[in-house]
Amino acid sequence: MTPPDRLRALLAAPGFVTMPAVWDGISAKLAAEAGYQTAFLSGSCVAASRLGGPDLDLVSFGEMFDSFTMALNAAPDTLILADGDHGYGNAMNVQRTVRAYGRAGAAAILIEDKITPRALTSAGKPCLPREEARMKIRAAIEASKESGIVILARTDCRPTQGIDEAVARIEMYVEEGAEILFLDSPADDPEIRRAVAAAAGRPSFAVLSPGGLRAIPSRSQAEALGLRIGTYPTGMLSPAIAGIKAGLAALLAGEAASSAALPIDELRDTLGYPAYDVQAKPFITG
Repeated sequence: MTPPDRLRALLAAPGFVTMPAVWDGISAKLAAEAGYQTAFLSGSCVAASRLGGPDLDLVSFGEMFDSFTMALNAAPDTLILADGDHGYGNAMNVQRTVRAYGRAGAAAILIEDKITPRALTSAGKPCLPREEARMKIRAAIEASKESGIVILARTDCRPTQGIDEAVARIEMYVEEGAEILFLDSPADDPEIRRAVAAAAGRPSFAVLSPGGLRAIPSRSQAEALGLRIGTYPTGMLSPAIAGIKAGLAALLAGEAASSAALPIDELRDTLGYPAYDVQAKPFITG
């Protein structure tokens, strides 16, 4: 069964899908070892890890694709939702992006309707006209037929154009064939319910990490509202940054490691040193 079909089967089963956000090999490996079947290759996490900064449309397709390759190589059984962002250009760029991730083994890809490059401010996400957004999703659906990759259509227009326009776009994306729908930045529970209804029975995706000007239901509340998938972009990234800061502070204080550091044997096991020795043994000469 292909990764897209495995994801479809997972979404057809009952239950809420908690999808951790990953950005590289070790984050993907740890998520898989913790028992997660899926992961979201988050653009904000990749921007943080590669650029040391916020997600403001500065990460290129090549950088995102390289991060995807690292994640999939480290966790080959994980069903990865790739962040295709705006597709990196027009409808033809969208097709190239979708085909590349499909051929590489992604289970799904997110395509959104914001204008890029955005204005030189971190506030707000102006979005494409509705019909231009439709053509991007139509192009993505057409390109997805090659590999079967699942298309997640996202609208960012709620803050700038209102909930009515956002709901209309979700309905439009359903008409075009998107299999997962995503309303970014809902203001409250009623708006989430409207978006879920507009998805017409197809799974609805949400960001559930704290922060941002959006409604942030708990997992149980999200499930009760009809959401099907929840991702947490800061769920691993924030503790990882906290751990790095703690390690640096310990070194400044003259210590060899912070109190939060893993014991050396656990660290070696996590990184796979014993497994490497087992795998290498048949090739040792003498």
